[in-house]
Order: sequence, then structure tokens, then C-alpha cells
Amino acid sequence: SANEYTDDEDASWKVRRASAKCLSAIIVSRPQMLSKMYQEACPKLIDRFREREENVKMDIFNTFIELLRQTGNVTKGQGDIDESSPRWLLKQEVPKVVKSINRQLREKSIKTKVGAFSVLKELVVVLPDCLADHFGSLVPGIEKALNDKSSTSNLKIEALAFTRIVMASHSPSVFHPYIQALSGPILSAIGDRYYKVTAEALRVCGELVRVLRPNFEARSIDFRPYISPIYKAILGRLANQDQDQEVKECAISCMSLVIATFGDGLQSELPSCLPILVDRMGNEITRLTAVKAFAVIANSPLRIDLSCVLDHVVSELTAFLRKANRALRQATLGTLNSLVVTYGGQIGSSSYETIIAELSTLISDIDLHMAALALELCCTIMVDRRSIKNVGLAVRHKVLPQALVLIRSALLQGQALQALQKFFASLVQSANTSFETLLDSLISTAKPSQSGSLSKQALSSIAQCVAVLCLAAGDQKCASTVEMLKGILNDDSSTNSAKQHMALLCLGEIGRRKDLSNHVQIENIVIESFQSPFEEIKSAASYALGNIAVGNLSKYLPFILDQIDNQQKKQYLLLHSLKEVIARQSVDHTGQSELQDSNIVKILALLFNHCESEEEGVRNVVAECLGKIALIEPNKLIPALKERTCSPAANTRATVAIAIKYSIVERPGKIDAIMYSEISTFLMLIKDSDRHVRRAAVLALSTAAHNKPNLIKGLLPELLPLLYDQTVVKQELIRTVDLGPFKHVVDDGLELRKAAFECVDTLLDSCLDQLNPSSFIVPFLLSGLGDHYDVKMPCHLILSKLADKCPSAVLAGLL
Repeated sequence: SANEYTDDEDASWKVRRASAKCLSAIIVSRPQMLSKMYQEACPKLIDRFREREENVKMDIFNTFIELLRQTGNVTKGQGDIDESSPRWLLKQEVPKVVKSINRQLREKSIKTKVGAFSVLKELVVVLPDCLADHFGSLVPGIEKALNDKSSTSNLKIEALAFTRIVMASHSPSVFHPYIQALSGPILSAIGDRYYKVTAEALRVCGELVRVLRPNFEARSIDFRPYISPIYKAILGRLANQDQDQEVKECAISCMSLVIATFGDGLQSELPSCLPILVDRMGNEITRLTAVKAFAVIANSPLRIDLSCVLDHVVSELTAFLRKANRALRQATLGTLNSLVVTYGGQIGSSSYETIIAELSTLISDIDLHMAALALELCCTIMVDRRSIKNVGLAVRHKVLPQALVLIRSALLQGQALQALQKFFASLVQSANTSFETLLDSLISTAKPSQSGSLSKQALSSIAQCVAVLCLAAGDQKCASTVEMLKGILNDDSSTNSAKQHMALLCLGEIGRRKDLSNHVQIENIVIESFQSPFEEIKSAASYALGNIAVGNLSKYLPFILDQIDNQQKKQYLLLHSLKEVIARQSVDHTGQSELQDSNIVKILALLFNHCESEEEGVRNVVAECLGKIALIEPNKLIPALKERTCSPAANTRATVAIAIKYSIVERPGKIDAIMYSEISTFLMLIKDSDRHVRRAAVLALSTAAHNKPNLIKGLLPELLPLLYDQTVVKQELIRTVDLGPFKHVVDDGLELRKAAFECVDTLLDSCLDQLNPSSFIVPFLLSGLGDHYDVKMPCHLILSKLADKCPSAVLAGLL
């Protein structure tokens, strides 16, 4: 009945549109169903790209884009090895997607083409290298979108944005056969009247430049014919003052890339082009982009000739260090660093002095990132311009006093602390600053002032800088410093505890970086400080002993183990020394293999002997050591720990559970595969008869949920009821203590309940798809909200999270 059929009567498109929207809702709200979606819904969606009703087609595109986005969110940081993973399933569909999209790019409708490019763009974001074999088939569609008279600005922008993302995420060789076809449309788009098209075209041009010359040594494609057209197209936009800010910024960035990449073929053009970039540095609107542009040029391996503008650029940049704009100061420091490395010899001595004077004002703990960048620039100047006498003097008079103030800060850490260490090492190697002066100034900085003694962090920072300074000054200076520090320890300990404390920290830091076995009896001198009446000196001594052992494991580790066996009173401090050794060695492969070679069997036997210790402090240190060793030797340790989960001693079972907590770290390791099959044994200690063991198991579950949720997701149906049970107030754990005239109620279950609720809070962040909030809100969360203040706090946090993530379950609880 073809004659009777009319499109007006057909309402089936409404059903298709509604089903696309419904699918989209399922994809967004049920990420755990992604693999099923790929098997059942994905082929149908791709097939329906040929939908005849345009509005429905847009909804189908949008649904597919949602599917891609969710895949990206769920599989972030994961590989696609597993054949049931969404990423792997998506990869299998790529050829079909490209074939179907290509058909859409040949359609007349602009809206369809825009939607098609949006799909491709999202596909490349989720699978960055998926179009390597298919790009050639997409080139005609891109050309048509950019060249066709009927193309709208919107379509051009989408086509250009897709081209940029593809070029940035694929190997340059993929595009070499199509450069000729693509360069014409891209360059003509730079001249477009609409500023958004121009800006996007300039960004694509930047990627095109990288593709043309990806490697400065090998020539994979003849790029010379393209240099002049690209340069002229960008120069036209760069020289034009009367245009949108976005276009100006893109033109500056793109021109810097062109100069950095093709500068050897543009020598005659540089004198006319570079002054324009300098001029843009003077304009407040384009200042930041121009500063970054000079960093790109300075980092070029071609060593572009900047002699015509260098002095002007350096004086402008020095002035920018005084500006209030933080981003500008940050970019300026990076650019100055690059300029000093590449063109240091062409910068005058007076310019360096001015730069150093400006840098000194940035070195403070108000902005540690800025302080780190300023110190790094100082180091670059000292290393590169060591021959200039005034540079060393300027640094000593202007920067050193600021550095000595910064080192006393309790906030100093990370990049800023590393930069400060590098600064002292560079300063002792440059002229005009003697090692003795620097060492004295550092050690005197550690003295307590009128405002009180320094924080633990500040003392540690000073000790690290002393160690780096000694190593940079050479073996002889280092040895004399160690002897001097030994002398301080040999003095009467009660006279100056602050000096002793500092000496121990310095010995530990030097010992970690250098073998101190040449210094006779150093270990015995350090261990004598264990007798000190001051807690901080005992702690510093155990830290020092552990770090000295790191410098020479074969000599000092057996000494520590022997002492742990024979010195009952010093056991806690000696175990801390052992923990220091294991923690330092477990960080990298070299350290791990060194520790394996030394007597790991003896260490384990010793640690397992102390699992039952009555002192909680000793048990915690033992657990941390066992956890760190598990990262190095999981095959030996996980079975040994598993065996002890059945130990009759509750202290041993608790220690084992805490050890597992310390072995679950964020970074992936060889322990993961073993842990995956064994972790349930440890977590099932949540139903142990002893509350300390239950709490240790809850903390281990919390750590696993935070760092590696995949380890526990399959176990949650069994674990959650046990965990919820720990949130309930247990009357048998509440006791009354008679204190003469008063009676004091003690709740032994409080810490366990608090830990259980905090664990639920963590699970809400990482494993929400495995939880059923309705069964938790009533009665468990309700009872927690009426519990002790310490328990109420995590409960309120949980309630606010649930109200945000599962509002319907919270509403049902209210009713």
C-alpha cells in the first residue's frame, strides 16, 4: 500500500526518540551495566545513525556520546586487556562507527554533519589512538566541511576541533600522506571572517606544525614547501591589532611554534616577526601568552637567533616579576629559566643582578610553588654563569638570607624543599661562598629562637639541606662534617639537647645518601642517644640509625636486628629504625632487591616474634614493617600473614590485619594479583570475637576501598552486613569504672563504631554501585545520628553524601 502511505501520519519517530533518551538515562545512571550496553545496545545505536528523522538522529548521536563519556569515566587509568571491559568492546566497534559516520558526513544536512563530528571527537577522547587505520577515509569529509560554500561556522569549528584532537592524539606519521589535502583548507580557515573559526584554525595549525616536523634529527617528510604558506597565514593574523583577543592569543602561540620548529628556514623573516611578539608582551591582554611564546622559542633545539630582541625581552620579563598577577609571574620564571639555559652567554652581568634581586622577594612560604620556581631559576643562573663573579655575590647577599628564613618554615615540603636543597648544592659549587660559611649558617638556623623551638618539619628540612650541601662539597668536607656531628653527640648529652637533636637528624640524612662505614663506631654513638631523657632525641636517634643503615645495608642491618633481639628496653626505638630501613627500601626496585639480598628471612622471623607484644606501639610498628615487606615479597608474606589470621592470640590477628592495611598502596604492584584472591580471609576478621581485631579489619577495608576498590567490590555483599553490625551500640562493651566518689562510664566500642561509619563514608565514594542505601539508612545511620559526638560527625557527612547521590533513598528514610 505504498500509495496510501504518507509521512504525516507516521508517529513512530516519537517512540524511537523516547527510547534513545531512555537508553541515555540508563547509561548515565547505571555505569556498572556498560559492558552489557556494548553487547546489546551499541550495535543498534550505530545501526540507527542512518535514521531519517533528523531530531531523532541527534538524540541517537547524543546517546552514543553519553555511552562514550561514561566509558571514559569508568575506565580512567585502566587498560583494555580484559575482553569484557567496556574499552575493549568499544575498540571492536570502531570500524563500524567510522563507516557509519562517513556515510553521515556525505549527507546534505549541516546539523547531521555537526553531530557526526561530535561523535568522532568524543571517540578520540576516550580511545586516543583508535583512528590510526581509518583517518584516510575521513579526510574527504573534513575537506568538504571546510571548503563547501554552504558550510556554517558551527560545522567548520566542529571539523577543525576534531582535526586538532586527532592530530594531538595520534602518531604524526598517520597524517603525512594527507598533509597536502588538509593544509589548504586549514590555512584558508585562518582567514575566515568569524573569529571562533579563525581561533580554532590557528590551534589546528599549531598541531599541523608539530606533525610536519615531529623529530629534528630525522626527516620523515619534506616540510619546506609548507613553511612559507603557514608563516604568511599566521603573520597576517599576528600583525593585525584590530581583532578578537582569542585570535590574538592563538596567533601568538602558533607563531612561537612555527619559529621554534622551522626557525632554520625563516632566518630572513625573524627580524620582522620577533619584534611583533615583543610588542605583544607590552600589551596587558596578550602579555601572558607572549611570555609563554618566548619559552617555546627558547626551548627549541634549533637555538633560534634572538639577538635582535633578547635584551628587551629580558628587561620586560624582569619587570613582570613585580606584577601582582600570579600566573604571569609563574610563566615569567619558566621563560627566564629557558632563556638563561639557551642564551645565558648573551645576557649581561647587570641583567643577572637585577633578576636575582627580584627573585629574592619571591622566596617565602606565602607561595611555595613560586618560591620553588624562583630557587630553580637561581640554580640555573649559578650553574650556567658560574664565571661571573657578581652573580655569586648577588645570590649570597640577596637570596641566601631569604632561603635561610624559608627553611625555618613548618610549611616547607615537596617541590620547594627539593629546590632549596638544589640551591644550597649549587651555591657551594659556585664561587664566592665557602662551605664552612654555609654549614654554619644552616646549623645556626636550627637554634631555638625567642618565639620557641622550630617545628619537626623545619628541623627535617634543615637536616636534608645540610646533607645535600655536604655531598655537593666533596668527600673530604663530608667526612669532616660527620666527625664534627659525632663530636656533638659525644659531648655531655644533657647540656644542649637542641644541638644533639639536630646532629642526629643530619647524620641520618647524610647516612641515607652516603655510606658512613668509614666512621668508626658511628652506630654505637647513635644508639647511646637512646638513653636520653628527651623523647625527641630518642626518636631522632632511631631515625638516624635506620637511615645510616640504608647507606650500607650489609653492615648495619645485621647490627640493628641483633640489637632488637638482645636489647629488650630499646626494642620500640630499634623497631622504628628497622621500619625506616624497610620504608626507604620499598620505594624503588633497587632498594627492594638490596633488601631481598640481605637477610629478609631473619627480619620476618624477628617481626613475627613481636606480633603478640603487649605494647600497642610495638605492634603498630611491626605491622607497618610487615605491610611494607609484603610489597617487596608478596609470595612469601601473604601466605605467612594468612596463616596467622587463625592465631589464638588476638594481638597477632590484629597485627596481621593492620599489616594488610599498610600493604594496600595507591600505586599498582605485583602484590595486587595475589591480594585479589586472598584479601577476603583478612577482611573476614570483621566478625572476630575481639574488638581490636574487628577494628583493625575495618581500617583495612577502608584503606582498600580508598586505594584499590576493585579488590573488594566482589566481596561487599558478604562484608557489608558485617560492617553495618559494627555500627551498632553494643551494651556488653559499655562498663562503669568506679573512681571513688565518682562513677565513670567507658564505652569500649566507640572507636570501632566511628571506624565503621568512616569506612561506609569511603565506600560511598568508591563503591556506590555496590551499596543499597535503603538498608543502611534505617536502622544503622539513624542510630549513628543519635550516638556519641565522635560518631555523629561521620554520620552527618554520610547523610549529606547520600542526599546528593541517592536522594530517593534518603526521602524514603524520612517517611
